[in-house]
Amino acid sequence: MRKGYKELLAEADAVVETLQATQALALQGDPGVVFVDLRDPREIQREGRIPGAFACPRGMLEFWIDPDSPYAKPVFQEKKRFLFYCASGWRSALAARTAQEMGLEGVAHLGGGITAWKQAGGPTEMPPAR
Repeated sequence: MRKGYKELLAEADAVVETLQATQALALQGDPGVVFVDLRDPREIQREGRIPGAFACPRGMLEFWIDPDSPYAKPVFQEKKRFLFYCASGWRSALAARTAQEMGLEGVAHLGGGITAWKQAGGPTEMPPAR
């Protein structure tokens, strides 16, 4: 059975906690929360990022989460809350669902992405030049 992106997003929204930008702003700087930026590195270079965010390109997510992967990243083995975000909230909803299915706990995503974050007055920083 074919599923389009709308069905996949609806399924993700049904099982993933969505935080609004104002809720996410309250978590910024909390050492128990990791903001995970799923955008392409070029997007981050062009538009900035949430200060302190961990950059994880969407295409590497499964490999970086799985502790059995040769590409596993230690940050995903920490007992923290993970707040995924992208540009508008679509990739982050799908990624957060995948992360939950892989057993990652404390997962949520930023509804509206960094666009909503900026509209709510959230700070951004430019990453170092590549």
